[in-house]
Amino acid sequence: GDRREQYPHSLQFYLEPPTESISLVEFESFAIDRLKLLKVVENLGVSYVRNTDAYQTKLEQELRKLKFPYRALAEDDYEARRKDHISHFILRLAYCQSEDLRRWFLQQEMDLFRYRFSQLTDVLMQKFLEHVNLSFEVVSEDLKNELSNDLYVSTPGFIQSKVTEQMFYKVGLADAVDLFRARRVFIKDGFAYVPFKEIDVIVLNSYRTKLSKALALTARSLPSIQSDERLQPLLNHLSHSYVGPDYSIQKNTGKISLEQIDALSVKSFPLCMRQLHRALRESHHLRHGGRMQYGLFLKGIGLTLEQALEFWKKEFIRGKVDADKFDKGYAYSIRHSYGKEGKRTDYTPYSCMKIIMSNPPGQGDYHGCPFRHSDPELLKQKLHSYKIPPSGITQILELVKGMHFQLACQKYFELTHDVDDIGFSLNHPNQYFTESQRLLSGGRELKKELNNSGNFQQKNNSQESMNSNSTPTSSNATADTELEGLEAYFTED
Repeated sequence: GDRREQYPHSLQFYLEPPTESISLVEFESFAIDRLKLLKVVENLGVSYVRNTDAYQTKLEQELRKLKFPYRALAEDDYEARRKDHISHFILRLAYCQSEDLRRWFLQQEMDLFRYRFSQLTDVLMQKFLEHVNLSFEVVSEDLKNELSNDLYVSTPGFIQSKVTEQMFYKVGLADAVDLFRARRVFIKDGFAYVPFKEIDVIVLNSYRTKLSKALALTARSLPSIQSDERLQPLLNHLSHSYVGPDYSIQKNTGKISLEQIDALSVKSFPLCMRQLHRALRESHHLRHGGRMQYGLFLKGIGLTLEQALEFWKKEFIRGKVDADKFDKGYAYSIRHSYGKEGKRTDYTPYSCMKIIMSNPPGQGDYHGCPFRHSDPELLKQKLHSYKIPPSGITQILELVKGMHFQLACQKYFELTHDVDDIGFSLNHPNQYFTESQRLLSGGRELKKELNNSGNFQQKNNSQESMNSNSTPTSSNATADTELEGLEAYFTED
């Protein structure tokens, strides 16, 4: 009985934070799964029209696969509802840390909620409205008959005979402002007469308002979150998290010759790496941020340590660095990134999220994500010089404007490879390279690598990747550590 009472509905507004203690392993795995789900929601929201059959099928598959509540009528999905509840609050902590993160989280959670609300039956919708105190007054049959002509004229999509069959609610104007603006409801005496089929707009508005306020409130707890040694590394990692294959495990080592790199940079490098390669060739130097981002990418596509040393040395001594200075300084950091110096940490190539979210480029830097960090006019010129058609440039700039930087890169991939839909979500520069090579070689060469790429161990360093097929383990605490008292971060002092 108690379990049912805790989550009476498959859907909720997440008003009450969880109060139970959970293990660190569960904390991480719940959070990673929800993050995967929200990434899917983001990609679908741009690739498909929301609430079309294709969109809904794809989203239900993901909810089912990750064990979130996917069907409101499921008999006893307590575990799924618990995971839904806890994981939302964990990501709320991770994504309250900046305006950009809050905006992203709000948008994806809204889209997820919209889909899940649309899956409820009429009876369950009614129950849910009561559960979240949105039980508006139902318009009586007499009043409905009296106003039937007004309701028919003011409510799009109804034939007059159907008006009387439809349930209408009397909703205060403040709650129905979007419908009022769009001229989709009849207004009388300070009330909107909202048909049942439009009630989702009201519910979503209410949810957006509550979640916005809650994120702002959680952000006020940031100082105490940041001083919590159990949480801060985890939460930072989550907000920059990449949840795909690990490209530090090289399947292609030594298969690429240094002579091929110029041609590959044009055909198969994402824009960020193409930009770095070009800057290196033109100025024979890159600053530290560029060397790290580009060097680890090259390592990920298969350059051996010996090739990397030769590649960088040849280029640098064409500039202002002599061979001796290179050997004494730069060579050490290259060996270090291959795990051959210092703490012997084998560094992982940077994911899109890491490039977008950390270490923005300054004057004279060429690292970063061109879609995130370039001036739109300069980006436009660059795309034009790379022979991207004007219509494609417009599409890319629209995605950039909407802050969909990875999707802009995906569009760049489609335009440079002449495909309509790449059929995967782009999350990593090395994934871009692998998929490009697979496409250009007719899908043969790299298939084995792609099939194996999900099986890897997490790296114990500052750019950890998460295993997409198993529960992540944390590098900074024992697996059975209990996290307690998290609810304190979600409540006012």
